[in-house]
Amino acid sequence: MAEAKGVPLRTPIEANSASRSAGLLKRTLSTLLLLPAFLAIVIAGPAWLFGATVVLVAALGQWEFTGMFERAGIQTYRVIGLAGGVALTASFAWPVSERGFTVILLAVLAAALGRPRGQRTGWEPLVITVFGICYVNWLLGYGVWLRDLPFGKEWILLLVWVTWLGEAAAYLVGSTVGRHQLAPLISPRKTIEGAAAQFFVSIAAAVVGQAWFFSELPREHAVVVGAVLGVAGQIGDLVESALKRSVGTKDTSRLIPGHGGMLDRIDSLLFNTPVLFYYAAHGRMLTS
Repeated sequence: MAEAKGVPLRTPIEANSASRSAGLLKRTLSTLLLLPAFLAIVIAGPAWLFGATVVLVAALGQWEFTGMFERAGIQTYRVIGLAGGVALTASFAWPVSERGFTVILLAVLAAALGRPRGQRTGWEPLVITVFGICYVNWLLGYGVWLRDLPFGKEWILLLVWVTWLGEAAAYLVGSTVGRHQLAPLISPRKTIEGAAAQFFVSIAAAVVGQAWFFSELPREHAVVVGAVLGVAGQIGDLVESALKRSVGTKDTSRLIPGHGGMLDRIDSLLFNTPVLFYYAAHGRMLTS
């Protein structure tokens, strides 16, 4: 094989293996740095600090959402979207959150109509901005309600534990032994093998979490939670992949090494959080 300056050229297989190893290392280091802070906020922090964290994370995700459209040359109302999104996520701490949701969306519409003179008129910027608020800030806001339920801390820990372990399993299995594409038109790298791994590991993670830190949750409900999150999380991942593909980008930003942007990190949580909230609050969840 030809060499460049005495260094052997790597085959595509070797290059892909090295890329996977580097990506896994970055993911691991990022998790080791972020996880202790997250656990401290959930376990030892007051409710307002957790709520503020949810608002901040959603705000970063919202900013990245409009940013990826702007980079593709598609106009949005970024500042209006950021302000409206922050208000909407924070409204989950209000006693009249449903009314707050309506008021905030009306305010966003009014602010968009009052844009500076000379700015292009059209529905596309407004639709994208409002969709971003609903997609990021509204869905993640359910985390505030989930935290306020009985055993709220345990629900949050279970949510993140199952979601992130399932994602890790999908990444490891899909990148090493995955051969059959799951959704080639949306995300060519996602495989059926990775999807199956995420589903079954999510169930296993929920069962382990029930035995480890959430003994009040009956075992059969832990299995159901794992299965539901193992499916909903993958739908959330595919939805974000479709959005990124529509504007020709791979990552929403480079904020978190090995993961991409904040929105890349929470895409599964955007679907898993409201799903778990409604299961815990309105489903037939019988605690022992």
